[in-house]
Amino acid sequence: MIPLHEAVYRLSGLPATNLKIRQRGFLREGYYADVVVFDPDSIQDHATFENPHQYSTGVHHVFVNGGHVLNGGEHTGTTPGRVVRGPGWVGWKK
Repeated sequence: MIPLHEAVYRLSGLPATNLKIRQRGFLREGYYADVVVFDPDSIQDHATFENPHQYSTGVHHVFVNGGHVLNGGEHTGTTPGRVVRGPGWVGWKK
């Protein structure tokens, strides 16, 4: 196992940095507010290949672009997400 702070970095800041996606992956002023509030002692993934659309337990709140998407473990109906493209994006091919 790795320390919690290292796991969080590997799932957020590291990919954003490697993919050169600006203003994502860190909690900083001027960055998009993508935040997950979870209990590290009870978080568990229940998704399987046969049944992939299962919420994890232990996740209490999710904010995407500052919008409250998961509140108390329940989806709010809000869909503030948007497509994030890295520096390699050159547009749709015709």
